[in-house]
Amino acid sequence: MELHKQKCVPCEGGTPTFKPNQTNEYLKKTPKWKAIKNHHLYREFKFKDFKSAQKFTNKVGEIAERENHHPDINLGWGYVNITTYTHAIKGLSANDFILAAKINRIKI
Repeated sequence: MELHKQKCVPCEGGTPTFKPNQTNEYLKKTPKWKAIKNHHLYREFKFKDFKSAQKFTNKVGEIAERENHHPDINLGWGYVNITTYTHAIKGLSANDFILAAKINRIKI
């Protein structure tokens, strides 16, 4: 099933983090996202102005609330930087890639 059609599921503290080979497989399904030290995902989005970046940020927030998986968002004039990882396990899980895939589908 495509990642954007999946739902984030709660992770427990004992859930293992993704191994590098798992991360690499999932990165193929989430274009333009980068894995940083196999610990978190990162992507920078560019916009023509602050208002567009803010509108995008609000849509990310709506998705995050629906999925109960909340990224770190850095908003500024013409850009939004997003970092996500699964806090409960201190690393990457399928939830991070599901969230990334859903964010990739936002249209502004």
